[in-house]
Amino acid sequence: MTRYITHSESDTMTFAARLSPMLAAGDAVLLQGDLGAGKSVLARGIARGMGIEGPMPSPTFTLMVPYEAGGRRLYHFDLYRLADPEEYYAAGLDEFVGGDGVAVVEWPQMAELSPRPALRVRLARADGDDDRLIEIENDGVAGFDPGALANWREGHG
Repeated sequence: MTRYITHSESDTMTFAARLSPMLAAGDAVLLQGDLGAGKSVLARGIARGMGIEGPMPSPTFTLMVPYEAGGRRLYHFDLYRLADPEEYYAAGLDEFVGGDGVAVVEWPQMAELSPRPALRVRLARADGDDDRLIEIENDGVAGFDPGALANWREGHG
């Protein structure tokens, strides 16, 4: 597991935008953390890095919103409101994970998701109000390069 620190919302967005070129169709990014930890900010940063523009609200009520830019697809999930993991499968959402785009999933534990390849990302508040600790465990994402994110490595500089 690799640990990183960001110091503001814009820093988290920049971190995520730098992460996005490492992701390919079929990869999943599973975002875990408390409410307000920065999961939606990280998801938006990945999208911006993929060239997706415009508003990107959290899909809390729709569960999933698809985006496309430059021939790349992103599926942004927010599974917080699921009452039962079966709801995820009944809605047919499993078809969008591991398919023709990058799946960014907030609250994957609500559907007991464990796709592969995936980056398992845990976000938590750190020392300062806007500081975030980002822990990434790579489970088969071929393009992930922790060194390319060295500016944010915990303890760096």
